[in-house]
Amino acid sequence: MQLKAYLLIFDGLADWEPALALCEINKSGKYTVVTVGFSDRPITTMGGCTIIPDTTIDAINPDDVVIFIMPGGNMWERGPHEEIIKLLCLFHARGTVIAAICGATLEIARTGLTHDLRHTSNSKGYLKAMIPDYRDDDLYVDKPAIADKNLITATGLGSVEFACEIVRLLNIYTGEEIQELYEMFKHSVIPARFAI
Repeated sequence: MQLKAYLLIFDGLADWEPALALCEINKSGKYTVVTVGFSDRPITTMGGCTIIPDTTIDAINPDDVVIFIMPGGNMWERGPHEEIIKLLCLFHARGTVIAAICGATLEIARTGLTHDLRHTSNSKGYLKAMIPDYRDDDLYVDKPAIADKNLITATGLGSVEFACEIVRLLNIYTGEEIQELYEMFKHSVIPARFAI
């Protein structure tokens, strides 16, 4: 059984945020990328793309999940999603990698994963404004993306760093290859090995 990288999809998801990470996961051939929706109906991304979910939240087999990726989108600012919180608690208990970027970090905080793990978001003020009982200031890290144990969080401006943390935790690339990936997509630096 090949392990799967699940991407949560929903109307209005910020489709560019997980794109680089998904590309690198898929290119590796190590994991199958699977889209998962709240239902089986098609969704429309923030960029206007229509995606039909491969599966639904209630059909996920926790045994085949290597990573659960949550992109940003306005949905997260409208309040908690109990089915996601239950899933995150299950994944966290199993040591499954959880990756959340931009507004999806709100659900990480609502779940309580920020109590024990270093994390980031769009800003500390954003977390406090959206979640008034957020009190994990000491574990907040002001960086574009950070991984602590099996939790990856990122600001909405850190999609490249988000992808780098994901491929690092999934052991897709070496440290040198990850640095190349970062330099290419963050600073437009073509690796010397590609020079003609």
